Formats: sequence, structure tokens, C-alpha cells
Amino acid sequence: MDHKILQSTRELIDEVGYPALTVDQVAARAGVGKAAIYRRYASKAEMAFAATVHEQQLPPFAATGSLHGDLLALVRAFHVRMAAPAARQLTPALISELAGNPELDARFQDTFLAAEQAGFAEIIEQAVARGELAGPVDPAMAHLLLLGSLASALYILNLPVDDVMVTDLATAAAAGITALAERSDPMC
Repeated sequence: MDHKILQSTRELIDEVGYPALTVDQVAARAGVGKAAIYRRYASKAEMAFAATVHEQQLPPFAATGSLHGDLLALVRAFHVRMAAPAARQLTPALISELAGNPELDARFQDTFLAAEQAGFAEIIEQAVARGELAGPVDPAMAHLLLLGSLASALYILNLPVDDVMVTDLATAAAAGITALAERSDPMC
């Protein structure tokens, strides 16, 4: 059922756009009741984000064996989703909705962003264990350095983001994370 809801949401965003999308339309297309949708998603915005960018649970991150490699794999995966037309249409509207709805913002923080930051925590822990980082770094800061930059490039600056830029973002984030870990290491 989840797959049908998310697929119907993606199709309808492509057909009618996010502003015109309704939960009723998704329910009818997916062949489910609205209550089934609201048991899974608190709002239209949350449902659309899950359908276009990522669901509440992220797939496991690729362990490449290096901080830069892990960050590059992560930013490439997010770039594919975040640069899709539906996500480019949805995300600015979602940001506006989050700013005006503290309850939705809290839920978004506790689900989607918490899952992203858990992924960053895992990447950082592995880099510390390999000796690449002098110590831990706040996953929220790592998240900001990499995915915040990607989101800014795509949604605010409207830059043409290609693999060269994605690679540069991973390189810059790895350098920033390394510098933060060194700054917090009392031995440095």
C-alpha cells in the first residue's frame, strides 16, 4: 500500500503540480482511503516529500572505506532525488509550510532530518574508527556542510549542479568535517 501511495503522489505531482495536489486525489489514484494516508503521513507536504526526496527511513549508506568516498556516494544519491523535477517543485513549498507550521516542522525534524543526521553520524563514526577523523563531529553540522550546500545550489541559487559540482561539494564537506574534528581534538 505504501508503494501505491508514493507512486500515485509522484504521478500526480508530475501531472497537476504540488500546489494543486490533494490527499483526495492520491487516495483515489492509489485505491486507498484518506485515513490510510493520514496514518502514514501527517500532511500533504510530508507525503509529497516522502514520495519525491526520501521516505522516513533511508536505505543503508554505502561504506566506501573513506570519508570522502562515503560523502560522495551520499551526495550523489541525494542529488538524483533532489534535482528531480517533482522535488525541485516541492521543496521550496515545503520549506514555506515548515516555516509557518511548528508542528509540521517538529515532525519533519524528528523523522526525515533525524534519519539524514543518523546517516551522517554513521559516516562520521566509521571515519573516526578508521583514523581519518581526530574525533567526532556534530552530525547536524556535517549535514549542513554537505546537503545544506546541495539544497542551496539547487533551490536558492538555481545553479546547474553536475557531477563535478557534486564531487566538489563532497570534497569541501570532507575538508570542513576534518577541520571541525581537529578543532575539537584536545591533542591538536
